[in-house]
Amino acid sequence: MKTEKEKDDDESCQSTQIINTNNPSEWKGRTIEIDDAGTGDLVGDAFIGFRDTETRKIIFQAVPVGLYNEGNRDDDSPKKHIVKVVKKALRELNHSKGDRILLCRGDCFDLVREYFNKNNIYHEPAIIEGVLQNAVEGRYIQHLRKLGITSRNLTEESGAQRYFISFSWVCRDFPNRERFVKTGFPSWEKKWRKIAIKRYMKFQRNISHEEDSIRRRANQIYELMLENPISIRESNSKDQ
Repeated sequence: MKTEKEKDDDESCQSTQIINTNNPSEWKGRTIEIDDAGTGDLVGDAFIGFRDTETRKIIFQAVPVGLYNEGNRDDDSPKKHIVKVVKKALRELNHSKGDRILLCRGDCFDLVREYFNKNNIYHEPAIIEGVLQNAVEGRYIQHLRKLGITSRNLTEESGAQRYFISFSWVCRDFPNRERFVKTGFPSWEKKWRKIAIKRYMKFQRNISHEEDSIRRRANQIYELMLENPISIRESNSKDQ
């Protein structure tokens, strides 16, 4: 049973009010915003972004895609890693007790909230919008493009469209690209992996059909050339 003092201590390190970073409440000290990108996306690493609103410094920390495979995800490895990178980034930003942390409400930060509460680090749940959200989503998109996803429709806005652009990219070269998938997502093994394999096989059949068509056309052209040879000497004389 909690004593009154323990209750007050908990309330002192976490606000129950949800802040929107486009219209934050006043704060006498410094504010640090924390947001994520890619934690719910199918492909690639995830990224955690940190912004010091006073200096406007932004830091990114990666959460490797391998932490989202089946064994690691069941062990909460991504969330444990996020706690580590949060500690690292706060040290780099010289976080102090007088600072306010605006923390995204996503469940990827569950262990971070536990860490903050345990260590009496003041934080407020927040809807992160604006500068940091755009920056961390942009960092994730940059990562996807480095992997080879070149679709012009790939944008910083998360959701179904981005999910299926990444999924289609995986399908086209499934044997070599599954390693970039967060395979620990339950829906991957139950549904999407089977669909990806079927689409890959269809792509391969289409490629084979196209190659056969090109090969047949090349043979036809070659046979026509043999039937109607063009004299180089005759051609040159005509040109003169």
